[in-house]
Amino acid sequence: MSPRVVFPNKILPYLLLAPQLAITLVFFYWPASQALYQSMLREDPFGLKSQFVWFDNFARVLADPNYLNSVRVTAVFSIATAAVAMVTALLLAVMADKVIRGRGLYRTLMIWPYAVAPAIAGMLWLFLFNPSIGTLAYGLRWLGIAWNPLLDGGDAMVLVVAAASWKQISYNFLFFVAGLQAIPKTLIEAAAIDGAGPTKRFWTIVFPLLAPTTFFLLVVNTVYAFFDTFGIIHAVTGGGPGKATETLVYKVYNDGFVNLILGDSAAQSVILMVIVIALTAIQFRYVEKKVHYG
Repeated sequence: MSPRVVFPNKILPYLLLAPQLAITLVFFYWPASQALYQSMLREDPFGLKSQFVWFDNFARVLADPNYLNSVRVTAVFSIATAAVAMVTALLLAVMADKVIRGRGLYRTLMIWPYAVAPAIAGMLWLFLFNPSIGTLAYGLRWLGIAWNPLLDGGDAMVLVVAAASWKQISYNFLFFVAGLQAIPKTLIEAAAIDGAGPTKRFWTIVFPLLAPTTFFLLVVNTVYAFFDTFGIIHAVTGGGPGKATETLVYKVYNDGFVNLILGDSAAQSVILMVIVIALTAIQFRYVEKKVHYG
């Protein structure tokens, strides 16, 4: 048993916690309380006065077909982005773990995309797949594939999922590589001696031992898809065409900052916060049961 840490000064622990608590209070709890209060107000068209309407804004938002469409779009976008980013990162990490020569250069090149801002990443993919001047779009047309994310909602969804996944692959790659390096090589060598092939060794030894890393990245990628992809969607599609890529966080921006419907926008932000908290709690409640730590 490790010895218990005892501070000589009883005030010192609180002083050490104070900066983090202050940051959390100022940048999370205070804005969250303001959003909750704003969600129960209805302002007149000129913004001169407001009326307390309790939960009327929530009822109107949940009955709005456009908002329900945003829920569906967010579900498809989040699942696709998390799946593509994690599967691709795991594949690249396994390949990087096998590379002997040039391993450092390979890993450095894999990490670089994470340093790119979301809006810049979106613009890069937009230029590559622009139906008029995009290099890759020209290749798709040459193959006979009709590609136009400016008019086709399915193409637009594929484009934003690809851009968002590409941006997140580097982050996932770092953790998967660290997880692979932590696996004792003796276990893999023993399995190889027993006659287990590479595929069987991966699914019976490597992947189960990566379960804690995978679970952590599942939570992180879910939050990323819900919030941090705003810049990509704003730069690439602007929520279009025809609201085909308008996620929940983008609808909050569109209603609040573009259309100035502050009450509905605040209600949407509260609902979004509840959804993310609920999804994270479900993941910890049910998915973590299948995770084995060492």
